Amino acid sequence: MSSIPYEPVIGLEVHVEMLTNSKMFCSCPVVDSTNAAPNTAVCPICAGHPGSLPVLNGRAVEFGLRVAAALQCELAPISIFARKNYFYPDLPKGYQITQYEQPLAVNGRITLQTSQGEKLIHIRRVHLEEDTGKLTHVDAAGQSFSLVDLNRAGVPLLEIVTEPDFHSAEEVRVYAETLQALVRYLGVNSGDLEKGVMRIEPNISVRPLGREELGTKVEIKNLNSFRALERGVAYEITRQIELIESGGQVAQETVGWDENRQVTFSQRSKEDAHDYRYFPEPDLPPLLVSKRWMDDVRQALPELPWERCSRFVAEYGLSAAEAWQLASEKQLGEYFDAVVKASPESGLRTVYAWVTGELLSLMNSSGVSFEDLKVTPTGLAGLLTLISTGQINQNTGKGVLADMFLSGKPAGQIVSEKGLAQVSDLDFIAGLVAEILAEYAGEVTNYRAGKITVANFLFGQVMRKAGGKANPQVLRAELEKQLNAS
Repeated sequence: MSSIPYEPVIGLEVHVEMLTNSKMFCSCPVVDSTNAAPNTAVCPICAGHPGSLPVLNGRAVEFGLRVAAALQCELAPISIFARKNYFYPDLPKGYQITQYEQPLAVNGRITLQTSQGEKLIHIRRVHLEEDTGKLTHVDAAGQSFSLVDLNRAGVPLLEIVTEPDFHSAEEVRVYAETLQALVRYLGVNSGDLEKGVMRIEPNISVRPLGREELGTKVEIKNLNSFRALERGVAYEITRQIELIESGGQVAQETVGWDENRQVTFSQRSKEDAHDYRYFPEPDLPPLLVSKRWMDDVRQALPELPWERCSRFVAEYGLSAAEAWQLASEKQLGEYFDAVVKASPESGLRTVYAWVTGELLSLMNSSGVSFEDLKVTPTGLAGLLTLISTGQINQNTGKGVLADMFLSGKPAGQIVSEKGLAQVSDLDFIAGLVAEILAEYAGEVTNYRAGKITVANFLFGQVMRKAGGKANPQVLRAELEKQLNAS
């Protein structure tokens, strides 16, 4: 094998289904295609019946403008819809209404935080289009056939196309994760890759390092997990390099990803733009977006995920990784922010540890989302205040949080009802320590002979006798005092 170094060159196309109530060009409801009965949200327009006329969904345009503005794109005052002609069983009209020569927005940018530092990615275009239907392939009783469900046909899609700025599988994954966070922040999409509402398609080529000319690209279709995306890209890079090194040529084609075998497989030769015979959609007028509309969209943008991440680093002193863990999930970041503001005396590190540790553990194990969470930010702040002021200890606090999680009761009420308040009375604790030291005289002798780890055992015995309610700081100091007394 040659020692010539190769450079991967990757561009991404991401299709985002928009969370509108109705489809892109008709009033049919947008339903969850994984749960709804097939072909129950279909009308003559999205089924492609002759003579039916499309009407543009204004909410979909609003969502598209939000994403494009957040990506710092140039918003087009005039964009044109086009017909993209191709035949496939799940495309009822025989063409897809999309945007081609004059898209909704162009020339955007986004900066990623990767393990190699900052990476600037240029956005080529953001355009509106409609989704296709869904095919289910069946092999049963010796027969193979496909079933068509048109519930998804006509659902509003936003396609985001980058320049070929990526040079590693890691960069591709970070971009996809960042884009997922963005569409969730903007309320445009749930970001649920497994349900297919966000589909990622990388175009991958390799070339000798230093060469300007691009290699032949291969597109991986419809990747629906970050794991599959990263592994699929890494595999395809290796496959292409090995093919070239062995004297072969990379074919321009569309491939799929086999999750079980962890390999790509050929699906069809890759089409060029002229194969689709694009022409302006005759049944839709040009889309006009006024400057006032553009300005209103930009001004209404919320704090974006990378902006929140930077703020958490600057304002709270978190590391970039810690800040992104919080900021990448909109509701998690908002919850953390609210707890910090409601409990300033608890300390930033304490709040971070409880939110990302105990609370998320309870939520993940029970499948509870922030919408259904009974522990409010104020409630968690109240619990942390009880701990920081010494009214309960850390271990008791964990039990109280578990109770709050189930009942929704305030921490103070649970502590009062169950008699969990921490005991700091020195005379009481000194009496317990004396009792335990008398009970475990042999261990005391071992400690005084140099086996100092015995102190931890004795500490646990006193805490058990106190029902877990003794102030650990007071207890440890008194235990050390009595153990070291002559």
